[in-house]
Amino acid sequence: MSRRKLTEDEIDLWKKVASQTERLSPASKSVSPYPAQPSAKTGKPREPQVSPLPDQFEIGSRARSKPVKHDLKPSLARSLASEPVQMDGKAFRRMKRGKLRPEGKLDLHGMRIDAAHPALTRFILSSQGAGKRLVLVITGKGKDRDEPGPMPVPRGVLRHKVPQWLSLPPLAQAVLQVTPAHVSHGGSGAYYVYLRRNR
Repeated sequence: MSRRKLTEDEIDLWKKVASQTERLSPASKSVSPYPAQPSAKTGKPREPQVSPLPDQFEIGSRARSKPVKHDLKPSLARSLASEPVQMDGKAFRRMKRGKLRPEGKLDLHGMRIDAAHPALTRFILSSQGAGKRLVLVITGKGKDRDEPGPMPVPRGVLRHKVPQWLSLPPLAQAVLQVTPAHVSHGGSGAYYVYLRRNR
């Protein structure tokens, strides 16, 4: 592609601009774009202060570190596992391995929340009243929601609600430990609930 030639007017304009400018020598100091302010004492213009460049500069050396990613909501299993062990350590390890046999079982699988909550309350309090220590609560793993919406809905509503209910009155005073059940007793679709001694 060939360059277009300058017109006579453009050549005259360039000559006028070139005649009014001063040539800078390579050794000349850099000119500050800000005019020098006169000193209050002498009245003479002050030299602009230029901060010295560091001896060594690496790209990114002063960059801010990346922000910490927030884990907005830990998984249910992780939050239960992070709770301190309140019961006997040896019994807890046996329970986690499925070696302790539950003395009672409640199956909430398929129930609605309004029926499941009172059923759980009756079962836990009556089990404690009967002197039972380890019971099994089956919630099911839950179904995936068909309709995705703007708010994430956890899979298995009862699976998420039961640990919350067990940590609130009137059940909190009866419950010593809650943990997901061993595979032989339902795995992540069930909970071991270890009860306090009835006094």
